[in-house]
Amino acid sequence: MNSPQQDPFGRTIDYLRISITDRCNEKCLYCMPEGYKGWASKPDHMTADEIVRTVEAATHMGFRKFRITGGEPLLRRDVVEICARIGALPGVKSLGVSTNATRLAQVAHDLQKAGVRSLNISLDALDASVYKRITGGELATALDGIEAARSAGFEILKINCVLLRGLNEQEYLPLIAFAAERQMPIRFIELMPLTRTDVLDDSNFLSVTELKTRLGPNLRPLPDYRAGNGPARYFALEPPGATIGFIGALTTSGCCESCKKIRLTADGKLRPCLGRHGEIDLLASLRTGGDPEDSLRDAIANKPEDHEFLEAYQPGRPMTAIGG
Repeated sequence: MNSPQQDPFGRTIDYLRISITDRCNEKCLYCMPEGYKGWASKPDHMTADEIVRTVEAATHMGFRKFRITGGEPLLRRDVVEICARIGALPGVKSLGVSTNATRLAQVAHDLQKAGVRSLNISLDALDASVYKRITGGELATALDGIEAARSAGFEILKINCVLLRGLNEQEYLPLIAFAAERQMPIRFIELMPLTRTDVLDDSNFLSVTELKTRLGPNLRPLPDYRAGNGPARYFALEPPGATIGFIGALTTSGCCESCKKIRLTADGKLRPCLGRHGEIDLLASLRTGGDPEDSLRDAIANKPEDHEFLEAYQPGRPMTAIGG
């Protein structure tokens, strides 16, 4: 197996996020635009064999960290099979899944046995009515999934919360207490323009900088703390003994400097950057006899220095189609 490759800006690329479906059983305001039906006309999602073949090729190029995403990946019936086959590949150092947890109660133990090491769980509110307003789903099913994950014995469990001014800003203290009680790191994520450009305005955007100020002087930096492979910068908050990560793609300088990831969409496109439009059609190449390593090399070579979110970025397709 080779050492990881570097992109044109000297970043070592060793992390592949793989969306296995753009379907979701929730309709989060920041992820799925109203009326989105993209999945209905896309029968060309990658098969389990194609996904595993791509991951195997990636390990030969030095990729070591992999995360299964969606949409909601647990909607796919073969998700446990896909995870087990990836987890068994030599060279896979870390395998994670991102989920809204609403189907986690049924499969948590199977995922852990399949080799999944970590879960990122979306939880934007603990008030059931606020949760439903943001996601369209039922809070109770997500909480049941979180408890199932805690009992299954995963190495790392993290909570992700997207900050939405006027919607869930009253929820961050209850969420911090919830995570601290369960010894789970919680990450607060700035809203990004991944449904429409006009999703960002003063009425709904809450920066991580403002949230840090609200949390006050008891917030202590943890410069050496790592709870995964993402760009979060972590802090400790005493009380309640919480570990809090902040992801500020729009307001944190240097956010892209440590980016080591490439994304693979459910329909087989490699995306070097979440916040730019460029894609490479790995699946079309694969189905005509191409080597996935060639497409992966192209993606690394075309990885840009930073995103375009601050340049009136208009997404070509929404987050649910790109992969979380």
